Amino acid sequence: MARENWNSRIGLILAMAGNAVGLGNFLRFPVQAAQNGGGAFMIPYFTAFVLLAIPLMWVEWSIGRYGGKYNHGSLPGMLETMWDHPISKYLGVIGLFISTIIIIYYTYIESWTLGFSFFSLTKEYFGSDTFDSMSSFLGSYQGKGEGHFASILPAYIFLLITMAMNFWVLSKGISKGIEIFAKIALPALLFFGIVLAIWVFTVGTPDLIKHPDWSVAKGFAFIWNPDFESLSQSKIWLAAAGQVFFTLSVGMGTLHAYASYVKGNDDIALSGLTTASLNEFTEVILGASIAIPIAVAFFGLNQTQEIAAGGAYDLGFVSMPVIFQQIPMGSYIGFMWFFLLFFAGITSSVAMAQPLISFLKEQFGFTHKKATAVIGLSIFMCVNFIVVFYEYGVLGEMDYWAGTFSLVVLALLEVIVFAWIFGMDKGWRELNAGSDIKIPLVFKFIIKFITPIYLIVILVFWIKQEAIPTLMMDSVEPEQVPYRWLARGLMVTVLGILLLMIKKASSKTGRLKFKMREQSGEDDV
Repeated sequence: MARENWNSRIGLILAMAGNAVGLGNFLRFPVQAAQNGGGAFMIPYFTAFVLLAIPLMWVEWSIGRYGGKYNHGSLPGMLETMWDHPISKYLGVIGLFISTIIIIYYTYIESWTLGFSFFSLTKEYFGSDTFDSMSSFLGSYQGKGEGHFASILPAYIFLLITMAMNFWVLSKGISKGIEIFAKIALPALLFFGIVLAIWVFTVGTPDLIKHPDWSVAKGFAFIWNPDFESLSQSKIWLAAAGQVFFTLSVGMGTLHAYASYVKGNDDIALSGLTTASLNEFTEVILGASIAIPIAVAFFGLNQTQEIAAGGAYDLGFVSMPVIFQQIPMGSYIGFMWFFLLFFAGITSSVAMAQPLISFLKEQFGFTHKKATAVIGLSIFMCVNFIVVFYEYGVLGEMDYWAGTFSLVVLALLEVIVFAWIFGMDKGWRELNAGSDIKIPLVFKFIIKFITPIYLIVILVFWIKQEAIPTLMMDSVEPEQVPYRWLARGLMVTVLGILLLMIKKASSKTGRLKFKMREQSGEDDV
């Protein structure tokens, strides 16, 4: 049976951009900027974007398209085609591990956005008009204590709907499922984002703002006024590097999976740059123009700083609903905000599941429907762990090891394989094959030398400043420690299962199964 391909270039670009555009664009980015020097944060941010994110994005597109020529849609097989060594496929397991763990907790957070879009339309949270009362509303929805909701059932219902939507899209395949959904979801997301950004600029009128020193303009100043003294702090540079990994979804194994369905000589250089540009517009222009500025206008600078210090959840699910209750047509604006977040979430989560589905199909001969069902059921069983133990910090534990630390580890490994083992000359030819643009030659040097050095420095600092204290649970409350160990046990179990699956898939031949596509002379690199 012939392997799928994207039906159109615009479908590919929208799907790739949808993979990159996620909850982090609208929640994590403005909080990171506000917490780390305001406008000065953009200096390490764009430095990391040019020296890390763009090179890694091109590396992952290249690895994906190259692996796709050998019928591989997941990282273990892709790395093995580039490095004929038994260890290569096991390094690729890290990609499957990251996708699996992130989607387990990501879909639960994603389901909150669907629930709150419904609560906005029905005005369910109206009446919880202070920060404390709205925090209680969110906490009771999450099952963390008494409040508006008597049980976790409403959250569970929206989780079921969210899971069903994710795997319904995935069940339709690449061209008839993910591509069609991306053509609908991403334009809708951008439309909602632009409308909300325009709305923010119109809010600062005297009849809405009672305090003369509370304004949208002060909110933008809070984000964009640079505190250059902060640039001397290593944590600012680490935060910026962490954000660029989130912003382009590099180091997750998802870009590779989508790129594997690109035809052998289709452009990836310009297509990759286009998706990165779409993502940056969404994050830097739209993401920074909504939540923080409007929070300053309604809460003032001091409380917004406290909100930003509390993280993305306080900003998105507590402060914004309080604001929606104070404005005309607030229920509809609230629906638009949360549905924007839902679209951002689902376009990313379907990408996380795709490498797992591809792996089962290509290595174990599963039909597409069967692979989707198995992955869907497995993820659903694991998500229940998050639902039950959420209040004990298990989500944060999994997010650090899989959604932060492991991203840098995988990125370093894949750039070493691509540039040093496969060979930078061969890799450069693969990247430029069929290209519609001429990539500046300096990026050949950046990919081979600057990017891996940058990643090593980040990894060393993270191990010293964060990984060791996190491993030792230095700041974890005693009652949470057993549950954090449960989360670690779940992650180790997932990793072990994936390693056993890789071993079984390659037990007969010593290599993962692949079938070389028939290629014309011009397809060779």
